[in-house]
Amino acid sequence: MENQTSLKAGVAELELEAVIGFNDIILWDYKKRELIARLSLHKGKIEALAFSPNDLYLVSLGGPDDGSVVVWSIAKREAICGSPAAGLNVGNATTVLFSKCRDEMFVTAGNGTIRVWELDLPNRKIWPTECQTGQMKRIVMSITMADDDSFFYLGTTTGDILKMNPRTKLLADTGPAKDKFSLGVSAIKCLKMGGLLVGSGAGLLVFCRSPSYKPIKKIQLQGGITSITPRGEGHHFFVGTEESHIYRVNFTDFKETLITTCHFEAVQDIVFPFGTAELFATCAKKDIRVWHTLSNRELLRITVPNMTCHSIDFMRDGKSIISAWDDGRIRAFAPETGRLIYVINNAHRIGVTAIATTSDCKRVISGGGEGEVRVWQIGCQTQKLEEALKEHKSSVSCIRVKKNNEECVTASTDGTCIIWDLVRLRRNQMILANTLFQCVCYHPEEFQIITSGTDRKIAYWEVFDGSVIRELEGSLSGSVNGMDITQEGVHFVTGGNDHLVKVWDYNEGEVTHVGVGHSGNITGIRISPGNQYIISVSADGAILRWKCPFSS
Repeated sequence: MENQTSLKAGVAELELEAVIGFNDIILWDYKKRELIARLSLHKGKIEALAFSPNDLYLVSLGGPDDGSVVVWSIAKREAICGSPAAGLNVGNATTVLFSKCRDEMFVTAGNGTIRVWELDLPNRKIWPTECQTGQMKRIVMSITMADDDSFFYLGTTTGDILKMNPRTKLLADTGPAKDKFSLGVSAIKCLKMGGLLVGSGAGLLVFCRSPSYKPIKKIQLQGGITSITPRGEGHHFFVGTEESHIYRVNFTDFKETLITTCHFEAVQDIVFPFGTAELFATCAKKDIRVWHTLSNRELLRITVPNMTCHSIDFMRDGKSIISAWDDGRIRAFAPETGRLIYVINNAHRIGVTAIATTSDCKRVISGGGEGEVRVWQIGCQTQKLEEALKEHKSSVSCIRVKKNNEECVTASTDGTCIIWDLVRLRRNQMILANTLFQCVCYHPEEFQIITSGTDRKIAYWEVFDGSVIRELEGSLSGSVNGMDITQEGVHFVTGGNDHLVKVWDYNEGEVTHVGVGHSGNITGIRISPGNQYIISVSADGAILRWKCPFSS
């Protein structure tokens, strides 16, 4: 299964070629996109990494549990030496930076500690010198070095900048005196042309100069700034933020262009409009986003502040996106403009947790945190409650409607799946199992349903009498959270807490393909109309598009 594209949440360092794994440092060949080596020495978290100017050494900084700084030889792929990163009477070091000119000097900084280190290669030792800041006590968030190594600059949580001399280890100046950067200086970069680019935790990007550090140019971006990377001489630079945006900024006019973006919270749901694979919608926390499938471009963003969207569905006619929110409201938006069409207030008591629409666009079926299933009649101007079906004892996790709109199935975390008659508005059949059901699907011929949940089993059930036909082991570890079936009913896909996308043969009950790519729990999965792609979404905010192994 080919992982075509991944939109990854959390824009961290944009320029590092070494990626931090747990306990391991993974060294990559950037050009060949190959793993070169795994360097293992640190206990627990690894806080920061830096390459020496001529790529001879890599320095790594351990987290609070480890507290050591280690210098690695890149050619030999082994540790040269290590030392505790900070003194006994100060906090932990959190950032590290190499000199721009010399392979033997680097700087570490953190909570009340700023140290300049010299590498003594013949004796395999590193020697630290504590920098003197007088009465000033600061927690350092970010660090940058001038091109000629004359000074280095430190951004602090207080929102000011310290300028240090690496030779004398003394404080040269500090600023700004007033109007400090809100939420701290989270990213800082020296430019070749002189001056500093400063990013704050409140999303403000500023160009300033020492010693006043007053803004010469500034722009406001979305989300706290996590990294700044200049390109060439610094006429262009890239900025990453906490809200998973990467901007390109032109230095001369200081205008930002959004290059790429993704969700920065767990993605709750993914849905395609009827009959087209060109676009799809996802929801996470306060956002609903519509994406163009081939270019991975965000076409529309709908935001409801301070709310969480649990589930979404397109109306069959494509004129509205119906969404379920944790404030107990159902909201409908126009998919082209994002305009709010209508709101159903107090749809459920403990938030709306699942939603589905009928193919005639006249009904919406919603499930709530209290376990009620409600059928709503949708008119041109009105939305009327037709029936409240009270059978489930816990939250409804998934709703699927039969093609003829006469029946629907709801899965709940109380261990039941109920098949409802939507004409008489009563229960037809109840399925019981010792699991918290997370997902349910109708087979296209609609005489069987498949379910899965926290017991890791995929079960096939007879719709007519609710009897179990067969059970499969869906996963070796963790719950199965999402499933979808092809229009022909030959294959189905599942995803869950084992981070794997699995393609199954429906009749044989065997896994035919496995997709490895997610680094978080998979929360939802859909096959595109026409079986061209599989889209999976996960709790780390990632959306992965896979090439379908069984194109129709």
